[in-house]
Amino acid sequence: MRVTTRGPRSQPSSVETRASKRSMWAAGIAVIAGLLLVFALDQATGAATVQHLYYLPLTLAAITFGFRGGVMTSLVAIVFYHLANPRLLSFGHEHWDFVQVALFLGVGMITAKLTEDRRRLHLLATTDDLTGLHNLRSFEDKLARLVRASRAEKSPVAVLALDVDHLKSLNDAHGHLAGAEAVRTVGHIIAECLPDDAVACRYGGDEFVVAVPRCSESGARRVADDIRQAVFDASPVLTGVPFPVRTLSVGVGVVSQVVGADGARRSDAAIGEELFCAADAALYQAKKYGRNHVSVSEEAFRPSRERK
Repeated sequence: MRVTTRGPRSQPSSVETRASKRSMWAAGIAVIAGLLLVFALDQATGAATVQHLYYLPLTLAAITFGFRGGVMTSLVAIVFYHLANPRLLSFGHEHWDFVQVALFLGVGMITAKLTEDRRRLHLLATTDDLTGLHNLRSFEDKLARLVRASRAEKSPVAVLALDVDHLKSLNDAHGHLAGAEAVRTVGHIIAECLPDDAVACRYGGDEFVVAVPRCSESGARRVADDIRQAVFDASPVLTGVPFPVRTLSVGVGVVSQVVGADGARRSDAAIGEELFCAADAALYQAKKYGRNHVSVSEEAFRPSRERK
């Protein structure tokens, strides 16, 4: 039985998605313009040094659009290379022409493969394999950016600290594999409940932390309670065995703060650490009430009985 992630990997925020789309559009325009420019120069000169310039838009396409983009741009470069040199249309190829065609294909495919490997390594370096959420290193970087944005916008940033209630009892009764699958299930539920632009991380065995930009205390409380209720309402399947509703629950600690003028004297990372410590202290207060509770800052509250 695998305990690695089988759910969705951590997703980019909507802001990152929009920026990525803009970058891809810009890269696509640059690739097309580059191909046309080199084609015009090749047609005018027929020089090998000019023909090597096809590698520039080809490499950009492979880096931006992956294997398919690299191969398709290579094929376009080969077509343009033939159109710019009419003797090739009547199969007047010399040995250098075959080398050039092979290089077009090779550069496109190899660049795309190296780019894909780099992206895969980056994903492995920033993702928790069990849950698909960010790992601690990646989360700390994201939280520092959110703090920086909060400072610039004078908007609140919320941090939620969570852990799974009574996981040791589940491990003792059903084995550690069931416990690992319970943690994975909670991680997937957290990911499904996150608002746009929020970032979630598993930083310990069954401990999670969530950061939500532009989120007031009341908004953070709603996010926390949505996660808590979704976990409590889940019917998990652990080690192939269906478990009833209310098998799993989480405790949640919440803090929301606008980084004020005093924040200018501290680094973004230091402020992020302080927010996490405050949320962790609130989680400790939630745990005093037992399972399935949320505590906001130093004010603890219990969910209504009917929801339990």
